Amino acid sequence: MSKDIIVIGGGVIGLCCAYYLRKSGHKVTVIDQSGMDSGASYVNAGFLSPSHIIPLSAPGVMKKGIKWMLNSSSPLFIKPRMNMDLIKWGWAFNKSCNPKHVQKAIPLIRDISVLSQELYDDIKVNEKFDFHYDKKGLMMLCQTEKALEHEIEVARLASEVDLEVSILNKSQISELEPKAEIDAIGATYYLCDFHTTPHEFMADMKKRLDELGVIIKSEEEIIDIEIKDSRINLLHSRNNSYGCDELVLATGSWTGILGKKIGLKLLMQAGKGYRINTEVDYGITIPAILSEKKIAVTPMNGFTRLAGTMEIAGINSNINKVRIDAIADGVNLYYPELKLTQEEKDSAACGLRPVTPDGLPYIGKPARFKNLTLAAGHAMMGWSMATATGKLVQETIDCKKPSLDMTLFHPDRRF
Repeated sequence: MSKDIIVIGGGVIGLCCAYYLRKSGHKVTVIDQSGMDSGASYVNAGFLSPSHIIPLSAPGVMKKGIKWMLNSSSPLFIKPRMNMDLIKWGWAFNKSCNPKHVQKAIPLIRDISVLSQELYDDIKVNEKFDFHYDKKGLMMLCQTEKALEHEIEVARLASEVDLEVSILNKSQISELEPKAEIDAIGATYYLCDFHTTPHEFMADMKKRLDELGVIIKSEEEIIDIEIKDSRINLLHSRNNSYGCDELVLATGSWTGILGKKIGLKLLMQAGKGYRINTEVDYGITIPAILSEKKIAVTPMNGFTRLAGTMEIAGINSNINKVRIDAIADGVNLYYPELKLTQEEKDSAACGLRPVTPDGLPYIGKPARFKNLTLAAGHAMMGWSMATATGKLVQETIDCKKPSLDMTLFHPDRRF
C-alpha cells in the first residue's frame, strides 16, 4: 500500500532512503534545513570501503583520544568541555571499546558495505547515472613497522571475512603508482574497495528523484513535531506544516537534537572532518589512507582530494586551520612532491559526521513510535553504507524481511 512518507535529511543517506521508498511506490518528500549542496555528503573521501571493518569504538581508541585532547592537530580530537551529552556519549563509547564488540561488528560492517557496493553498481547501470565511479582498490600506506604490523593484522581479519587484500612492499607500491613519489615502507592493498566523486553522485541522485516525482524542500527547517497516540502526526517548519504516514529521520549529526524534541534519548556526537582539493596532477591513481596520520587521499574526477581528522567539538562549521595544516603536512610526508598552496588550504571545507557510542548506525524503528524510522549515525562510513541503508529503511517500512540482520543497528540498543 502506498504511503505518504517524509524524509528529514537531504544528505546521501536521506536521498538513498527517498530513492528506494519512491521505487517501492510511496509518495516521498525530502526536507532539509540546508541548501543541499554542502556538508559531509559533499566533502567526504568518496570511498566505498568494505575494508573499514573495525568500528570507531575499538580497543585503545578512547585512551588515544584522551591523550590527544591537548593536541588540536591530532587525528582524533575531542574538545574538552562540560557538556552532559558529551559525558554520557564518552562513557558509552568507552564501554564499547572492547574486543567482543569489534568481533560482533566486523561481519555486519562488511555485509552492509558490500551490499552498498552492489546497490551503487545497480544504480549506476540501471539509472544510467554519469557519476565518476572507479574500482582500483585502496592502499593503507605505512611509514613505520609498528603501523604496518597493525595493518597486516587488520588485513588478516578482513581476509577471514572473505575480503580481497594483499600485502605490498615498497617496490610493489612503486609498481602500482609509477608516476607518484611515495614514501612508505609497505602497505596493505584492498582490491575490494572502490571510490567515487561524491558531488557527482549527489547531483545524479537529486535529478533522478525529481524525475521520479519526489518533492524536495531545501532550506526548510523542522522546528516542531506533533505526536498523537505514539505516532508522528504533524511536522512544522517556520512557514509550513506537513502530515505524513511515515517519517524517516536521516538528519546526520542533528538526529540527537531532533530526537530530543520527541523524547528519544539518542547518544550522538558530531565528528567534524575536513577536505582539501588540489587540481595539480601528482600522478596519484589509486586511493590511499596514510596509516599513521589517518588521512585519505582520493584521485577524483579532475582533482585529488585530501580528507581526514575526527574533531568532536559540537555542531559548528568553523574551520580549524591547525587541522588543515596537519592534513597538508601529513600528506607531504608520504607524497613528498605534493605541496599544497595557501590558496588550496584556504579553500578547505568541512562536514559533520554523526558518531554513535559503538560506531554503528541507528537503522530501524524505535519501539516508542509506530511510524518513525531512523537512518543516522554512520560516522565515517555514511558514504560506504548509504545505498544499503536506504534499502533497509524501505524494507523496514514495507514490513519486508531485511536484506541484513539489523539487530546491532537497532535504535533502542543499550550501550
